[in-house]
Amino acid sequence: MWKDYSESYLKNNRASGRSIMAAAFIATMFLSLLCSIAYNFQIYDLEKVTLEEGERQYAQPTMLTAVYLGILTVAVISLILVIRGSFELSMQARIHQFGIFSSIGATPKQIRVCLLQEAAALSVLPVMFGLLTGVMICFGLLAAINFYAADVAGRHQAVFHYHPAIFLVTVLSSALTVLFSAWVPARKLAKMTPLEAIRNAESLQLKRRKHSRILSLLFGVEGELAGNALKAQRKSLRISTLSLLFSFLGFSVMLVMTTLADISTRYTYFERYQDAWDVMVTLKDTGIEDFAVSEERGEIFEVKDETSYQESDKAAIWEELENLPGVRDATVYQKADGVAILQEGQQSDELIALGGLEILAGITEKENQYQVTAPIVILDDASFLKYCEEIGIAPSLDGAIILNRIWDSVDSNFRYREYVPFVKEDKKATVLLFCEQETAEIPVLSYTQTAPLLREEYADYGLVHFIPVAMWRQAAGKMGTAEADSYIRIFSAGNGDLVDLNSLEEEVKRLVEPEYNIESENRVNERLSNDRMINGMKVILGGLCVLLAVIGIANIFSTALGFLRQRKREFAQYMSIGLTPWEMGKMFCIEAFVIAGRPLLITVPFTLLFVEFALRVSYLDRAVFLAEAPAFPIFLFAVAMVLSVALAYYIGGKRILRCDLSEALRSDTLG
Repeated sequence: MWKDYSESYLKNNRASGRSIMAAAFIATMFLSLLCSIAYNFQIYDLEKVTLEEGERQYAQPTMLTAVYLGILTVAVISLILVIRGSFELSMQARIHQFGIFSSIGATPKQIRVCLLQEAAALSVLPVMFGLLTGVMICFGLLAAINFYAADVAGRHQAVFHYHPAIFLVTVLSSALTVLFSAWVPARKLAKMTPLEAIRNAESLQLKRRKHSRILSLLFGVEGELAGNALKAQRKSLRISTLSLLFSFLGFSVMLVMTTLADISTRYTYFERYQDAWDVMVTLKDTGIEDFAVSEERGEIFEVKDETSYQESDKAAIWEELENLPGVRDATVYQKADGVAILQEGQQSDELIALGGLEILAGITEKENQYQVTAPIVILDDASFLKYCEEIGIAPSLDGAIILNRIWDSVDSNFRYREYVPFVKEDKKATVLLFCEQETAEIPVLSYTQTAPLLREEYADYGLVHFIPVAMWRQAAGKMGTAEADSYIRIFSAGNGDLVDLNSLEEEVKRLVEPEYNIESENRVNERLSNDRMINGMKVILGGLCVLLAVIGIANIFSTALGFLRQRKREFAQYMSIGLTPWEMGKMFCIEAFVIAGRPLLITVPFTLLFVEFALRVSYLDRAVFLAEAPAFPIFLFAVAMVLSVALAYYIGGKRILRCDLSEALRSDTLG
């Protein structure tokens, strides 16, 4: 009997069934997507570690795994609420029927089993399609990440993986989500007494009517009636309102963040280093003395044995690189860590006026001395001699040039930095550099506040030293520990467009790559890659916001279509007191306006506050951001949200108004 009843009800109430199927599909799709993403991210991390360390890794629970499980738990709870709303709407429309069944002997257990079997029958296909859709979205997401990050140097490409265990976890969590979502309202309905059910005490009504002042003032009687209807539906609309709110807020904040990141990256990197490089080559695990040798010091090795052959060949590569037709200038450099000892009286007067190293850099005095970081930049000899000429001193390889500046963080911010001299300049001085137990006393050729033209960010509170490779070869072990890699900064002799730099990069790779393990990039490609990354982040995060909005809109469709029976009774009562179909349509428009407008009204102030906070933190000029503010895409997203809600209410209102409302007060079916 119960099977025949369920089949008959589902055939005659397709709208209710479709809302449940849509909710089950969306829930499973999200669960499948989250599980697939979590699994693929963990596999990606393991593959990357394996490549870096060259050994097999085994999956172990990590903090990231705990985060994934936490997200999955939150998602399951949220989706349970969504599906529960759809089931509750369907079951509330049948309270009167189940009251009759209960009065003739149906037990609460039989009613619960009937409702759960309906939930299972409606959810089987949506769960399977949702599972496949989530997997496909994950596959497309990884493909999008690989596409947008294709030019990122040294990046390990993400490969899609799937495991039967993920399938079982997704199916099990989806089934439990659907069944639990159906069980909660089924249990509540089954516990009602036959008299309560027959009277339909849980139909759409207000326990306490409240005056909707704003809606009444704006729209008159229709606004007052719409306000009461919204208050009666507030529980069922709560999830949809929150989904629309969070989706619109997330979309707005995401666009603001990516726009600020784009502006910040452009100002602090691309425009700042626009003229500092065209092509950069990283020589992996190669010291500068193994690549750039000094002709001035006669250190091109003679060909005497196999080792000398190799060093002579390397010197020839450097000479050939400098003489490439497309190369205007090339500099090889390597970085090293060092520490300098400053006496108390060596601080500049400007630095002392700002409070000294104690206030500006947090460096405390010990035995009338200051121990400061002294980053070392080792230049090839030819480039060092050019640097000497650029700052107006006699070219020499017999000392160091000190970048004599420190960031004035008291009177300037990191966006618009101002510098003061670090130490008092003494052209006859030597600087004492040490690392661990070794020390080296280096003559100072000059002090300057002009750094060589390199794509480098120097330490804010470090005393940067530039030395030639000839000096580094003499005291390499005493001045500090060099980094493993060296770098070649190249300027193009051409017009510097994408075609020119791509061609130059290929020529350099053809020359250098056979002998060295290298990574290369060029300025224009780097900018295009950054733009693709920003756009890709917008697409991916925007897609997630859209999916979140879909949950809210699906819930609104479910609410608008699921309350047909209750609202038919409601509008039949309005018609009996003289309300016209146009006025009832106006009520639907007001409800749609409030549901769509509430998230917008809440989000806009929050977004503006976030923009103001972000501008203050990032020290960006407000006019610069306003010139590139993502107002149009945010406006389009808002319009799409409003139109979707309007469509849901249009369909629901049209179905109600074309029915014979005079029969609604007598009939338990939707017709």
